[in-house]
Amino acid sequence: MKKILAVVLAVLMAVSMISVFAACSKSAGDDSDLAYIQDKGKLVIGYTLFAPMDYYADEAETELTGFEVEFGKAVCEKLGVEAEFQLISWEAKESELNAKNIDCIWNGMTITDERQATMSISQPYMANKQILITKAENADKFKTAGSLNGATVVAEKESAGEEVATTDAFFEGCNYIAVDSMAKAMMEVKAGTADAAVIDYVTGIGSLGEGTDYADLAIVESASFADEEYGIAFRKGSDVTEKVNNAINELIADGTLQKIADKYKLGEQLIVD
Repeated sequence: MKKILAVVLAVLMAVSMISVFAACSKSAGDDSDLAYIQDKGKLVIGYTLFAPMDYYADEAETELTGFEVEFGKAVCEKLGVEAEFQLISWEAKESELNAKNIDCIWNGMTITDERQATMSISQPYMANKQILITKAENADKFKTAGSLNGATVVAEKESAGEEVATTDAFFEGCNYIAVDSMAKAMMEVKAGTADAAVIDYVTGIGSLGEGTDYADLAIVESASFADEEYGIAFRKGSDVTEKVNNAINELIADGTLQKIADKYKLGEQLIVD
């Protein structure tokens, strides 16, 4: 009887140990963002629409293109997974990331101390700054601090542009209104429902000027604000960040990233050091 009891206890102990090891193994896998993404076979990239980073190349809005789109696909190829693009509200970007509706925010995101405290961010890959745009005939009118007193200024909500428009002395006395995208900000100025907008410099490069939909808008040359750098945001503690950094450096080394940037007139903004 004692021998039978000993055998039963030994079997139960073995089963218990197997369960513990299995639980530990599962827990380790669950903690790995890389394993989670590789298991899915895809990296879900959160983006908003703004040229030349992410935009539709056709009127039917079926062909997504842009610098970030090509960049994302090139990095995903290095990782051995598919790139899947998910349109998001910029205001809700961190909530979408933490809820695992997306795996990263890859959308001309400015690196800040606040964002680094809550997310894991890649090495910087592009230089940027905030600029002021208005109708071409008003460019000289709004070139000095205080000149926007009483004017309506728009910027994307929760963006670096909003930070500038609401804190910089240049905008003292303006009527600030938040909109849901940089594309909407430009549309408001073009329509005359806003006098000026604060947008990313890289957006200005790709969206304004002769041959564009915004040929009547211009950059106020004397008004540029804080220099910034773009990074890709992952969940805090993610082990994907290092892998993406390695892929970025490979794309820099073989000239691929430079070619993509040059295609969208962003070659001079690329950070390759």
